[in-house]
Amino acid sequence: MRGAAVLLLLVLAACREDMAEQRKFTAYDPSDLWPDGAASRPLVEGTIARGALADAQAAAVPPAVTAALVERGRERYDIFCAPCHGLTGRGDGRVVQRGFPAPPSYMSERLRQAPARHFFDVVTHGFGVMYPYADRVPPQDRWAIVAYVRALQTADPTITADSPARAAVPVGGRGDG
Repeated sequence: MRGAAVLLLLVLAACREDMAEQRKFTAYDPSDLWPDGAASRPLVEGTIARGALADAQAAAVPPAVTAALVERGRERYDIFCAPCHGLTGRGDGRVVQRGFPAPPSYMSERLRQAPARHFFDVVTHGFGVMYPYADRVPPQDRWAIVAYVRALQTADPTITADSPARAAVPVGGRGDG
């Protein structure tokens, strides 16, 4: 009986809510703990977020355009881009057919002249009503999508979404950055 009483006292002593009721600061709260009066501390100079360095290195230089890269780009394009841009890149995807604003055609002269980095940045950060895909598409796949878009731009303009020729889009897309 005595052991049960001791155990009960230990359990009850642990039920206090000191941790739940402690004084804590949230972002931008004032604090007299630091000389600048702010509870939030600035990041140490040179701080790099986890995973950001690898992404930055992968995003810095476009890879060489190969058949495998273009094929990977086609797969990723079909998943992430075709719903709005359409399978042929003309801005006639399923979402547009249901009333959403049409994106520009990749066949427009302005986008044919745009550097590859433009497409990479748009996929990364979004543009207009297009939201960013940086959290969904890794940098290597963004470059693959860019290679595929370039291949679409240089392909036969008569290729349609159902055309067997779509699967054989040429590899020689521009690799400019």
